[in-house]
Amino acid sequence: MTLAEGTRVLVHYTGTLDDGTQFDSSRGREPLEVILGQNMVIPGFEQAIVGMDVGQTVTVTIAEEHAYGPHNEEMVIRVPKTSFPPEIKVAVGEQLILRSPEGHEVPALIVDVNEEDATLDANHPLAGFALTFEIELISVG
Repeated sequence: MTLAEGTRVLVHYTGTLDDGTQFDSSRGREPLEVILGQNMVIPGFEQAIVGMDVGQTVTVTIAEEHAYGPHNEEMVIRVPKTSFPPEIKVAVGEQLILRSPEGHEVPALIVDVNEEDATLDANHPLAGFALTFEIELISVG
């Protein structure tokens, strides 16, 4: 079966990294609803669904360029600690929302802190990784 753009599907999935670490799963909760062609999931995930039949389970490995892209060093910046508002906790692991000059919100993670500044990484946490998904097509329509 080849599913058309605009088709609504429900899938269960489990995502793992090359070392076997599970980073996400829909198991134990409601299946994921995807409308094909709406950029609701990464391209490689959607491409795997398009050729599936209801009840079928496939395992697909998606290269980083078809997932969240390569890790971009230009999205890692150092910011003086004095630039942070006092209510912001400047500590490794804290997540922030940055605003681009165009007004877009960009999530960032504090990945390093020293006496003078903090290093922020605005890459998606899964950027730079190939992702393996076990996908089960639950229903179509």
